[in-house]
Amino acid sequence: MAKVIELKYFNTFWLKKIKSIADVEPTLVSGATPQVDSYDAGTRTITMNTAQSATDMNVGQETTIIWGDPAVIYRSYIVSRNALGTQFVLGTDPPSAPSLPQNVVLGKIINFDNIPQAYTGDNNNDWLIEESRIRGGYNNTSVDYGVKAYLVEDEPNQSHKSSSLIHSGVFNSRTGINQTNQFSVGEDITRTIDPANGSIQRLYAEDTNLIIFQENKVSKSLIDKDAIYSAEGNASITSRPLVIGQNVAYAGEYGISTDPESFAVNGYRKYFTDRDQNVVCRLSMDGITVISSYGMTDFFRDKLSTAADNIIGGWDAHNKQYTLSIPQPSILGEPKKYDTLAFDEISKGWTSFFDYAPNQIISLNNEYFTAYTGKIYRHYTLAPNTQARGVFYGNQNNSNVTFVFNGAPSMVKNFQTINYEGDSGWRMDSFKTNTDSTLPITSSVFVTTLEQMQNSLLINRFKLKEDKYYADLVNGTPSQNGEVVWGSSSSGVKGFFGEVTMTVNNSAGKKELFAVSTGFVKSS
Repeated sequence: MAKVIELKYFNTFWLKKIKSIADVEPTLVSGATPQVDSYDAGTRTITMNTAQSATDMNVGQETTIIWGDPAVIYRSYIVSRNALGTQFVLGTDPPSAPSLPQNVVLGKIINFDNIPQAYTGDNNNDWLIEESRIRGGYNNTSVDYGVKAYLVEDEPNQSHKSSSLIHSGVFNSRTGINQTNQFSVGEDITRTIDPANGSIQRLYAEDTNLIIFQENKVSKSLIDKDAIYSAEGNASITSRPLVIGQNVAYAGEYGISTDPESFAVNGYRKYFTDRDQNVVCRLSMDGITVISSYGMTDFFRDKLSTAADNIIGGWDAHNKQYTLSIPQPSILGEPKKYDTLAFDEISKGWTSFFDYAPNQIISLNNEYFTAYTGKIYRHYTLAPNTQARGVFYGNQNNSNVTFVFNGAPSMVKNFQTINYEGDSGWRMDSFKTNTDSTLPITSSVFVTTLEQMQNSLLINRFKLKEDKYYADLVNGTPSQNGEVVWGSSSSGVKGFFGEVTMTVNNSAGKKELFAVSTGFVKSS
């Protein structure tokens, strides 16, 4: 308890102990239960045959004593003890004069009349002097502990309100007002969003609106204003001293699921994923748009449904794209599997896949950064004294492009040549065709690689002519079902359409590819 001492002729001070005796942590007896040698009923002194350390025996500590035969349980507390820890005095008499106690169990501290002997504070310096008068002025109001305010709650247990918002008092740096630690229960400071739409995963403040991303819904709440609706259903905004106003849901049953890390923003466009619906969405001035339907519906349906971890999204300020990385299940011991790709607003489509899996995506001052295993990497930069590209997190990666030739789609064709316009260094990895399954063939897929070409009778390499590269396609498959002219001695690959993959080694520097074409004739 605090003490008052006079330090000046006109003022008083509070003398307070910094460390409370309640800070002493009581410990139970260590080792075997102490055995009792003797008991003096006149002085209530118990002598034990085993000394206890100071941390095991404290003044004010509860004692549970098993007494007599038949056994009687008696509880008291220690009022004093000797330095050796072999004797202690009980605070109360037992109910009767019993025989010799059998043993004693030491418990928690229940009496604080005296500071326990195990108190480790510095009694000389462990005090605080505080003026009791406001500003220390003569005859100013003297402060005391005063009245304590208590809050009685019918449900004192902790509860999680995952779909509710709460705000503190105001903060104004210009006037010095800071009420961020005040949550008055007497004011309307809470707002509950429809719990049927799941928990709140992400909040984003845009101008004077608060956009709320729940698992299955996206809505916005007005800040410092409210909406008043007319009989026709039209809303008019009115200013009110209300921090969180009317909540209005966006059209569409889409949310951010449990992937707030997929959120990215650029200007008035917000991007996020909804793995429950297997879609990628964009929230802009015209509402929610499903951008995964731009030619990638099947891809995202398969990948989002099997995502193995948190989906990472971010805005690439360098290329002005939304980058998304979807981790996929992998077998123990194998490299991590992922699908990282980018969406471009200008082309309204998903333009490229990438060979890296970031842990976080950041853009700053038109620079694009990603974090991986505790390190930050800046993209679109070249390493010193090298022209190598496609290096992600220290690993060199090649670039490849896959596309389909489908001229005259209803005609069975014989693809004879492959041609491209661009820099040297590009190579064709594969050329696949698919024939009509009604034809009497045993395989519907033919694959021609550069290795097969080089091992054939005709040597195939891209030849430069008039700034364009040409190469013949040589079929390396065996003859099919009695066809007379077929196989490696014949040029061309047969099929309705052709799928080609072009690859370049990025260690040689920048290599551009402008156009790829093929020559074909009608197949007999």
